Formats: sequence, C-alpha cells, structure tokens
Amino acid sequence: MTDGDYDKIGRAGRERTARWGRAGCVAAVAVLLAGLPWAARDRLPGRLATHWSGGAAPDDSMPLWAAALFPAGLWLLIALAVSVRWRRSWPAVRPWRTMTLAPTATALIGAQASIVRANLDRADWHDAREPGLDIVLVLASTAVAVVLAWRVSTRPTRDPATATPALNLPEGERLVWFSRAANPWLQLLAALTGLIAVGALVALAVGLADPAGLWPVCGGCAVASLAGAAFSSVQAKVSEAGLDVSFGPLGWPARHWAPDAIESARAEHRLPSQVGGWGFRLSGLGTTVMLRAGDCLVIRPRGRRADFAVSVDDAERGAALLNALRRRD
Repeated sequence: MTDGDYDKIGRAGRERTARWGRAGCVAAVAVLLAGLPWAARDRLPGRLATHWSGGAAPDDSMPLWAAALFPAGLWLLIALAVSVRWRRSWPAVRPWRTMTLAPTATALIGAQASIVRANLDRADWHDAREPGLDIVLVLASTAVAVVLAWRVSTRPTRDPATATPALNLPEGERLVWFSRAANPWLQLLAALTGLIAVGALVALAVGLADPAGLWPVCGGCAVASLAGAAFSSVQAKVSEAGLDVSFGPLGWPARHWAPDAIESARAEHRLPSQVGGWGFRLSGLGTTVMLRAGDCLVIRPRGRRADFAVSVDDAERGAALLNALRRRD
C-alpha cells in the first residue's frame, strides 16, 4: 500500500468517528429536550402552558407528553434535513450544518427549559408565569451560538492541490502551507462533558435540583469541555510571516514564530509513549502537541535547547517550506 492509501484509510476512519460523534450529539440533544419535562413531571400540571401572546396569562397549552416529544421530534427533523445530501449535484452542506444545528439546539433547549420553569409547581397551566426574562436569555444565547458556529464553519481547511513542495523559492514567490490534525476521541469527550454541563445548567435554571450539589458538576464538566475543545485539534500554517500554530475550532490559543526566530525545522515520527501521552506534553524531547501518532513538524527556536513539535499531516513539506523561507530571509 502507498502513503496515499494509508492517508485515505486514516481520513475515512476520522470521518467515520466524526459522524458517530455528530449522531451522538444529535441524540443527546433530543434526549435532553424530551427528558426535561419528564424529569419534573411530579411538579408540573397535566397540561403545560406553551404560548403567551404578550400578556401575563398563557393562551395555549399541550399535554405533558406532547410538550416533551414535540420539540425533540422537531429537532430530529431539522437535524435530518440539514445532514442529508438530497441530490449528488448539490454542494456539500457541512458549513451550513453547523451554522444551523448549533443555534437551533440552543434555542430549543432554552425554550424547553423556559416552558418547564414557567409551569413548575403550578396546579393549572393557566397559572403559569410569563417567561419574559427567559426569552431574552434564550435569544442572547442563540445569538452567541450563531457567532461561534460561524467562526467554526469558516475556519480554513487544508487543500491538497495547493500544498506543493518548494525547497528553492524564486525571488518574489509567495507560498503558504497549511495543515491540521484532530483527535476525534478528545472531541467526543469534549462534546459529552459539554452536554452534561448544559443539562446541569438547564436543571439549575429550571430549579429541578439543589444548586449546592449541581454547581460543582456543571462547573467541572464545563471546564473539561472547554479544555477538550480547545486542545483536541490543532492547525499549523507556514507563510512568509513564519510558523503559526493555533488550537481548537476558534484558532485560540495560538503561537507564532518568525522565520528568523527558528534555528531549524524538520519532520520527525513520534509516538505518544515517547512524549508521555496525548495532548500538550513536556518531555525530554521538548514540547509536543500530540494528537495522533505519526509525523510531527519539529522546530528548534533560536536560542533554545528544547524543540517544539506539533503532530500534523504533511509535516515534511511544511518543514521544507519553512527552511526555504529561513534561507531566503
């Protein structure tokens, strides 16, 4: 088998893991939407107020089972609609999928939590309070989700057609090399802990649990989710400005080295066992961002005795371009 065959197998495995991760997140949101009213059913009336027309009194209601299943079914229908490529001639929908599902999930979960909170401890749905402030918070959260989804969806991806080797750069020639790597298991862990944090936060907002016991769970899972999301993927870019290494879907945090600040660059095969595990590791080999075993782009910063390495695809070509930029400068 050629290197290209192994690369195709690796990409297929990563895409398969990513698909399972997306399916798990969709299912978790559906469970949260349907399970929230059932978790509080002992404190809810038989019918739930679901609509207000500007007044303090509600004007429409649903049975408990319908209030639980309707938003979950709507969510699954939307997720299916934006995930299926209905015609082969249509362009891929990946960017729009994230930009649609993230704010939709935020809005539906917020609306469901608001409805449960409005009906909590009410004997009749006519007595449900108007969720005015809750609606403002839901709209604000949805707007934040739109911005974050747009940032994630518009992140550049590697284009193999433009990643051409160039060791001898003609004068005035400008080339850019871009590569990335991701650990789908860390991304899945970040998604799961994030969903647990969201579920705990929704339970706190509705008033279903004791805050003293739930806040540590919410805070711990939120920190774990943010850390996992930030360090489960890495992007490396080599240009005339030097080497830029950024982390996470938003490209933050990031590190930068100018060409004259780099003493040497090379590609090196490294394993997690050599650097002490996965993630951001410090070892006798220096600092390594280890997201998958294999080739790493390794640089020796000028004036330092320790290397910095990052596990990305096509590391040899990136090192060659970086060395060419150093020699030209």
